[in-house]
Amino acid sequence: MSYYLSTVAVYFGVDLMAAWALNMQFGWAGVPNFAFIIFQAAGAYTAAAVSLGPDTGANAFQHYILGAQLPFPVPLLVAALAGGVVSAVVGLLTLRRLRRDYQAAVFLLIAVIASDVVAADVNLFNGSNGLAAVPQPLAGLAASLGQAGWQWAYAGFVAVICIGVALLSRRLGGSGWQRALRAARDDEVAASALGLHPPLMRMQVFMIGGVIAGLSGGLLVMFISAWSPGAWQYSETFAVLTGIILGGVSNDWGVLIGTFLVQVLFVEVPSFLPQIGYPGLIDALVWVLIGVMWLLVLFFRPSGIWPERRRRVLSRLRARAGAGGR
Repeated sequence: MSYYLSTVAVYFGVDLMAAWALNMQFGWAGVPNFAFIIFQAAGAYTAAAVSLGPDTGANAFQHYILGAQLPFPVPLLVAALAGGVVSAVVGLLTLRRLRRDYQAAVFLLIAVIASDVVAADVNLFNGSNGLAAVPQPLAGLAASLGQAGWQWAYAGFVAVICIGVALLSRRLGGSGWQRALRAARDDEVAASALGLHPPLMRMQVFMIGGVIAGLSGGLLVMFISAWSPGAWQYSETFAVLTGIILGGVSNDWGVLIGTFLVQVLFVEVPSFLPQIGYPGLIDALVWVLIGVMWLLVLFFRPSGIWPERRRRVLSRLRARAGAGGR
C-alpha cells in the first residue's frame, strides 16, 4: 500500500502542476490549448534523453537524440526549457492570426500529428517503443531508504515543486498583467483600445504554461523510468481540462479540487475494481465517465465547484481615494 500511495502522490503532484499550467493558458487567457500534452511529453522525452547517456553500449537497443548523462536536477531544467521552446513554436503558428475556434481545431491537429510522427520515427524517438531504463535520480538515497522510502522522498520533492508553482501562479494571478490577460480574454477589441497587446500577452502566458508543463513531464519520467508516446495521447489533455472545468476555471483552489477528483478518484481508484467484461473495459468506461462529467458540468454548473473570483478593482480604487481624501 505504501508503494501505491506514494505513486499516487507523485502522479497527483505532476497532474496538479499540469492543470495549473493549462489553467494559465485556458483560464487566464482563453487559449483552447488542446495540444497541451505535447509540451508535457516534450519535457518528459528531453529529461529522459539527457539522463540516459549515449544510445550505445547498454542503451544500444533504443535510439534517441540529445544523448547525455546530466546530473540531477539539471535534466528537469532542460525539460522545462524544452516545454518552453515547443510552446513558443506552437504559439507562433497559432496565437496571432487565428480565431479561438480555429485555434482549438489547429491545436488538436497538432497534437494528433505530433503523436503519429513521434510513434513512427524510430531514429529520433525510438518509435512506439519509447524509451526505457531511464535512471532514477538520487540512487544512493534509494539504497539507504529502500524503494518505498525513496518514493516518499521523491513525492516530497514533487510537493516542494508544486508549492513553488502554486506561489508563482498566485503571484502572477494577483498582478495587473493577469487582469490585462482576463480583459483581453473577455473582450479583445476593448483591451486593444486601452493600449494592451493581447497577442503578446497570450504568447507570454502560453510559454509560461509550456515551461511548467515540460517540468511536470520531466518529474514524471524520472519517477517511472520510462517514456512512451502511447502514454501522451491528445486525450490526456481532456482529462486535465476536465479537472479544470469541474473545479473552477481560473481558480487555483478549484483546479486543485477538480484535479484530485478526476485524476485520483476517477482515474486511479478504478484500478482497484475487480475486472468485469473484456480486458480494458474499465479503462474505457473511465474515459466515458470523464466525458459525461464534462458535459454535465457544462450544462448544469459551467462555473465549476469553486467559481472564478471576480475582482472589483474600481471599487477598491475609489475606497483608497476616499481614504486619502480624508
